[in-house]
Amino acid sequence: MLKVIPLGGLGEIGLNMMVVEQGPDLLVIDAGLMFPDDYMPGVDLVIPDFTYLKERQEKIRGIVLTHGHEDHIGAVPFFLKHFSVPVFGTGFTLALLEEKLKEHYLVGRLDFRRIRAGDTTRIGPFEVEYIQVNHSIVDGVGLAIKTSEGILLHSGDFRIDPTPVDSQFTDLVRFAHFGEKGVLAFFSDSTNAEKEGYTLSEKDVKKTLEDLFQQSTGRLIVASFASNITRIQEVISLAEKFGRKVLFNGKSMVTNVGIAVQQGFIHLPEDIEIGENQIGQFPDHKLVVVTTGSQGEPMSALTRMAQRRHKGIEIKHGDTIILSSRFIPGNEKAITSVINRLYRLGADVVYERVSDIHTSGHAKKEELKCMLSLVRPRYFVPIHGEYRHLVKHAQIALDMGMPEECVLIAQDGDIVCFEDGCMRVEGPVVTGKILVDGKGVGDIGEIVLRERRKLSRHGMVVILLIVDAETGETVYGPEIISRGFVFEEQGRFILEDAECIVLEVLDELQRPAPMDWRAVETEIGRRLKRFFYHVIERSPLITPVIIAI
Repeated sequence: MLKVIPLGGLGEIGLNMMVVEQGPDLLVIDAGLMFPDDYMPGVDLVIPDFTYLKERQEKIRGIVLTHGHEDHIGAVPFFLKHFSVPVFGTGFTLALLEEKLKEHYLVGRLDFRRIRAGDTTRIGPFEVEYIQVNHSIVDGVGLAIKTSEGILLHSGDFRIDPTPVDSQFTDLVRFAHFGEKGVLAFFSDSTNAEKEGYTLSEKDVKKTLEDLFQQSTGRLIVASFASNITRIQEVISLAEKFGRKVLFNGKSMVTNVGIAVQQGFIHLPEDIEIGENQIGQFPDHKLVVVTTGSQGEPMSALTRMAQRRHKGIEIKHGDTIILSSRFIPGNEKAITSVINRLYRLGADVVYERVSDIHTSGHAKKEELKCMLSLVRPRYFVPIHGEYRHLVKHAQIALDMGMPEECVLIAQDGDIVCFEDGCMRVEGPVVTGKILVDGKGVGDIGEIVLRERRKLSRHGMVVILLIVDAETGETVYGPEIISRGFVFEEQGRFILEDAECIVLEVLDELQRPAPMDWRAVETEIGRRLKRFFYHVIERSPLITPVIIAI
C-alpha cells in the first residue's frame, strides 16, 4: 500500500511537509515553518510536529526540498537535529539552507545531494524526477514520484508565466508528458485558487520598474523579499541601463545576493555595487538602494530608515521608495505605518495597491485549470493553502469534470492510501504545531500562551506576603505590585481595596493549625479575580506569593 501523509500545509499558509510511504521506506517532501499568529505572543517560529517521523525514523530514506522559501525549508534545521538523512535540493535551495544551518551549528556534517531540474534520482524504492517550475524564487522544482502504485505529481509552488525575465519557465511539456503516461494522483499548489484570471507576468513588473527609473530624479530605494532573486536582478539591470550605482542593504539581502551571484542567478556588472560608506560620493539620481523591509518588519532596514534610526541612510525629499512585494495578510498595519512615516519624511512611495509593482508567485484560476488539463490525474488533492483555498481548488477540478469521489480535500494528519488503483483516507496520525521560543522548542503550551495573552491585555498583579511558618501570623505585607493593570497613583483605591480582601482571607484562617499556603494563595487569587472584574471589568494575571519563614 502507498501512503501520502501531509504533516503540515493543508489548512494553513506555511508548515509545508508531506510524507510518501511505501512498505519499509519513507520519503519526506519539504519541512517548512510558519510565523506566529497574533494569539501566540512571544513565539518566534512555528514548525510541524515530527512525532510520526520520530516513530519511524529508521524508515526515512531522505528529504526532498522543492524550493528555498521559509515555508518549505524553514523547519529543516530542526528536522536535521533529529534525523540524519540525505537532503535533496537544487543548488540555490541548498545554499540558502546551508546559510540557515550555520545558526544551528550543523554545517559540515550533513549529506547534501544537489539536483537540477530534469534530473532523476532513486531514493529508496522511489524514483523522483525534478520538473522546473516558475515561482517568486529561482531554482524551484515540482516532483514526479514513480511508485509501484503509479506516478504521484507534486507541483511545488508554481505559476505559469509565458514571459519570465529569467527564462525559468514552468515546464508544461514535462507535466503534459506525465499526463500522457497516466498520473495516479496530483498534489497541487492552492494559494491563489480563489483569484480569477492569470498571474501578472514578471515582464510587466519590469516595465513598471523601468518607468519609475525613468521618471525618478532622486534616489530610488527598492524594498523586496530577499529571496526574490529575479526581481533583484531586474533592479540591477535597470540600474546599469540608467547609470545608477547599487547598494544592497539588510543582512538577508546581502547574504542572498551573494549566494545568487555565486550560483549564477545574478549577474552583477563590474563596479556597479557600492558600500554604505560610499553613498555621499554620488549624486542622488545616480543611486539605487535594494533593501529588506517590504513587510514593515520592526528591525528591518526600511523600517529603521522610516524611523530615522538607520545609521547610513536618511530618507529625504526627492527619494522614491518602491515596495516591490505584496501585502502579506496580517502585515497590513505595519506596512501602512512605514508608508505613512516615509511620506512624512518627504519621500514618494510606490506600492502594490497603486501600481503593478509586484506579481504573485502562485498560479491563479486559469493557470490551475491549464495544469489540471495537462496532468489529467486519476485523483486530485489540493495542497498548500488555508481550507478555503483547498475548497476553491477542489471546485475547479470538479468544474472541469473530475468525479467527486476522485477529488479529496485532505487535512494535516490524514493518511491518503492508494492500493490497486483506488484511493481512501485513514488516520489521522499525530500532527500539529510546535512552537519555537528562543532556544526552547515545544516547551510553550496553551497554558503559557493563555497567560501571555492575559498579560498583554490586562497586565499582572503580584501579592507578596511573608508569614511566620509556626503561628501563621503575617510578618510582612500584603504588598501589592501591579504592572500594566492600573496606573498605581490613579488606581491606588483599587489596590487598597484589594489589600483589604487579602487581609479578610487571612483573618478567616484557623490558627495556629498547620497551614496549606497553596490553598490560601488559590483563595486570594479567586477573590481578587472576582473583585477586579466587578470593579473595573479587567482580568489581570494574579500571582499571590506567600513566603513562610
